[in-house]
Amino acid sequence: MDDINKKSKEELMRDIKPTGAYLDNLAGFADLLGTIRQAENAAKELIDETSAFPKQLNTVHQSDKEQAKTEESINAPQTPDIQTEETPEKEKTLEELLETLDALVGLENIKQSVKSLINYVNIRKLREENELPNPPLSLHMVFTGNPGTGKTTVARILSELYRAIGVLSKGQLVEVDRSGLVAGFVGQTAIKTSEAVTNALGGILFIDEAYALAPDSGAGNDFGREAIETLLKLMEDHRDNLIVIVAGYSDPMERFITSNPGLESRFNRYFMFEDYNNEELYDIFDTMCIRSEYLLTDDAKEYAREHFRMIYDMREENFGNARHVRNFFENIVTVHSDRVSTLDGHTRDDLTMVILEDLEKAAEM
Repeated sequence: MDDINKKSKEELMRDIKPTGAYLDNLAGFADLLGTIRQAENAAKELIDETSAFPKQLNTVHQSDKEQAKTEESINAPQTPDIQTEETPEKEKTLEELLETLDALVGLENIKQSVKSLINYVNIRKLREENELPNPPLSLHMVFTGNPGTGKTTVARILSELYRAIGVLSKGQLVEVDRSGLVAGFVGQTAIKTSEAVTNALGGILFIDEAYALAPDSGAGNDFGREAIETLLKLMEDHRDNLIVIVAGYSDPMERFITSNPGLESRFNRYFMFEDYNNEELYDIFDTMCIRSEYLLTDDAKEYAREHFRMIYDMREENFGNARHVRNFFENIVTVHSDRVSTLDGHTRDDLTMVILEDLEKAAEM
């Protein structure tokens, strides 16, 4: 019985033992499993061996950076370190600002008015320190005169002067016109005007051609009047840290100020910018030439003097003043460039010397 059972087991094992192609596939599968295990072990060893590699790499890079930095410091010129933030421009002193004002061509009445205003503000401060009363102060101003008479330039100097004596906290000048205050839809003008005032807080809001806010037509839906009302309220809200200067031609500015009682009460300081005379026009022109390193021949200088004398004598109501001088100078530069570009060689004298012919052609332009 046992023999039969033993035989049956042997036969059974023989019957189920894999043979042929099946056995070959099974062996191949075993080899594949071994290969996978070897790959896994190799990968694990590789990870273990290179786990410190990033640190070593960083150390190498850091060493290279330090070496480069050392070499750069040796080769670089000995200058102060440059800050990452832009260094603000140094604020000018009161004396420096007054020198800048005095250096302007002409405008003698404006210079004296500005200095008187500065004296007035300083004495008010001294009276306050001595517990003496002061009358109400309004520093809002009206600048009247033709274009190119230096209104914006004087306003910029004033903003810095008031900062220097402590009237304004920042001293910036924000320039706008009607388009910078008035919007095209209901409710937007107040927002636009408020934004302009916010940008000017601590400085001066300069409104050029302010009369455009109150046109002659008197249209009831003109948003310029909304801008005026908003401006007047904000001037009162920020009267200790905001100065407003309105500027434009004399007659239209008078109409503008009288168009609203609030404007009349707040703007009580008038600065009249007279036209430059012919000698002052030439001085402005000469300054432009010097700054750009252009030299005029003697006959060219004489022509320029005569040109400005004629321009001043023939000036019309809205004479351009310094704007005309600038245009004339730019035309001269253009004519000079055309002439010099035709020369075979270009010496330094060629690049700087302006001749009579240049001015004659520029005047025709």
